[in-house]
Amino acid sequence: MSPIFIVIIVVLAVLAVLDLVVGVSNDAVNFLNSALGCKVARRNVILTVAAVGIMIGVVTSNGMMEVARNGVFHPGMFTFAEIMTLFVGIMLTDVILLNTFNSLGLPTSTTVSLVFELLGSALAVSIFKIWNSPDISFAEIGNYINAGKALVIISGILSSVVIAFTVGAILMYISRIIFSFKYAQSLRRYGAIWCGFSIVGIVYFAIFKGMKSSGLITPEFTHMVNDNIIVSLLVIWVGASIILRVMQRFGVNIMKFTILSGTFALALAFAGNDLVNFIGVPMAGIDSYAIALESGNTEMLMTQLAEPAHVNVWLLVLSGIIMATTLFLSRDAMKVAETQINLSSQNDEDERFGSSRISRAMVNTAININRIYNTIIPKSIQERINRRFEADENADKSISYDAIRAIVNLTAASSLICLGTSLKLPLSTTYVIFMVAMGSSLADRAWGRDSAVYRITGVMVVIMGWFLTGLAGITLSFIVGILLCWGGWISLVALVLLCGYILCHNMIFKKKAKKTVVAQPLIKSGDAERDTLYSCTQEVCSTMEQISSIYNHMLVALFTENRRLLKETTTQSEELYHMANERKYHIIKTLKQLEDQKVETGHFYIQVVDYLTEVTKALLHCTRPAYEHIENRHKGFTQEQIYDLKVVNDGVDAIFNKINSMLRNKNFSDLNEVLEMRDQLFVRIADAIKNQLHRLKEEHVSTKASVLYLNILNETKTMVLQSRNLIKSQGYFLDKVEKRDAQEALSSEAE
Repeated sequence: MSPIFIVIIVVLAVLAVLDLVVGVSNDAVNFLNSALGCKVARRNVILTVAAVGIMIGVVTSNGMMEVARNGVFHPGMFTFAEIMTLFVGIMLTDVILLNTFNSLGLPTSTTVSLVFELLGSALAVSIFKIWNSPDISFAEIGNYINAGKALVIISGILSSVVIAFTVGAILMYISRIIFSFKYAQSLRRYGAIWCGFSIVGIVYFAIFKGMKSSGLITPEFTHMVNDNIIVSLLVIWVGASIILRVMQRFGVNIMKFTILSGTFALALAFAGNDLVNFIGVPMAGIDSYAIALESGNTEMLMTQLAEPAHVNVWLLVLSGIIMATTLFLSRDAMKVAETQINLSSQNDEDERFGSSRISRAMVNTAININRIYNTIIPKSIQERINRRFEADENADKSISYDAIRAIVNLTAASSLICLGTSLKLPLSTTYVIFMVAMGSSLADRAWGRDSAVYRITGVMVVIMGWFLTGLAGITLSFIVGILLCWGGWISLVALVLLCGYILCHNMIFKKKAKKTVVAQPLIKSGDAERDTLYSCTQEVCSTMEQISSIYNHMLVALFTENRRLLKETTTQSEELYHMANERKYHIIKTLKQLEDQKVETGHFYIQVVDYLTEVTKALLHCTRPAYEHIENRHKGFTQEQIYDLKVVNDGVDAIFNKINSMLRNKNFSDLNEVLEMRDQLFVRIADAIKNQLHRLKEEHVSTKASVLYLNILNETKTMVLQSRNLIKSQGYFLDKVEKRDAQEALSSEAE
């Protein structure tokens, strides 16, 4: 047998490990988010419960491996060499595709990606085979692949989105009406009955979705339960309610128990059903190699792949260990989880997504419908309903949503997946769980007027990503399959190296290069006023020094048309503006943490944040157009323009040096001097603008350069003006603090 097949087996094994890592990172959102969102327990406890579910689930997944072997294509139509080409093309595509979605923080369906990759790769190998076989026509391609599978998956996407969103919204609305946000008393009364209903869906889901293929449940028992489904569910409900009531009597938090049980069930079902998405193809490749090695014929048709799969239990256990370890170590898993938590959070969050015309139109429609609702429903009923949705002021603000919504998410998702399975509907686990969470957050009034447009956009982005998964999966796997068929081992080596480069770039180099700068509040609730002044002064001084440096480098780079340096100054100014703007966004949250007697401190803080934002914005409006100007290869400045800008820059340097000196020495007696320097600079800027107006009549003057020149002058004027206002505000505040300290000292001496 050719050594190339041994290489392929090694490649498949390595890709299987990588696929387990990137696959679990994406799908962890399916079973972790309800527990993480309400912080029902410490993160390590939640991950441990999920890890145990995974370890049990992987042992039950043996019966699902046929999907990768014969679910989309007919293996009896392909030779061993063709099957191996098909499999390695799928795995290369899958690792890259899932890693891309993880890096974007978007949850997607690993089942959809696998099915469409199987379809694309099988299509590529089939076309190549038919093309090189004169006795086979393209009309017979239906004998090789099952194209109807793709239509089933697409219909599953649509049905999952609509059904899950609707059911999640209805169940959440009813649950909130029953319990409200202040649910302690209601939970004591009938919490066991309500949690018992949740346990019914969770238990049924764990047994008949997660363990149906394990062989631990006999077909006779399954048929008996399905034939008496109402009685079976009723028995589970009554039994669970009684047990929970007893637990409640002994002081056990039954909501915590229910949420962790649901997390365990979802993790078990995920491992039992979705493990095939990660190792199904490599296992099929290893089985194919064993079959061909035993027969000694590499040209044999792989009909035996249509037979039931038998995977070594130790390989399943090893897969479970890798998946469980990934849960604890993967940053991408938490990044994907944060997307769903952010979109469904009850609190004010930094919205990841912007607004769009569609989201704004949907919000406007909802507002109009609400107006009609207000005119039809009596005011008394509206008031009673609204009281059920009043937030608990004493609730923990660090959690994204409460345990009531977490249980609704788990119950609705598990019940819908079980219902879809029993009705043979192709519901995707990822789609159901995500859309249930979105529906429940909408019904729970988490999407307010301040956040609705952004969160609707986020949901649409995720949904479009699901369709993109199928399109990208079939396209990339088709291209990779064609390249492998056409180029042989040369293409294999090249594609493996390309895959390795992409993974290393996304997982290592990109993470090292991209460091997120988090803006810390300049004041804290326990700080004294002098501490507040000191921290603000230090931050302003540092920012002013950076602004002065960036502004100087920008002009030098612009004069010399240094594109790289201009890009660096633009990046630096964007970071400064991002930090200032982030503080401005969180200004209300920070002020709420201040004590009542710190009104003057809060007033000063508002001014500092506002002026810092305006200064950094003006700088950004200088650097960004300058970079775009050189990036687009427009004409540079004339010598006259460069001279005028140098004169202006000297004035800016002098003002910033004076301001920084005052900040470092905490001596603001020279404020009037800064005012005089500012006025002199404004005269220079006015002269530079007049000079430019005279130059506009000359034909050699570039219009683009003139626009940029005038823009820099105007933004420089704004930057200096706001800087002077900032230093003036600090001087007034320091003077007020010193006078107050002096009065307190005199009062203490008099006593």
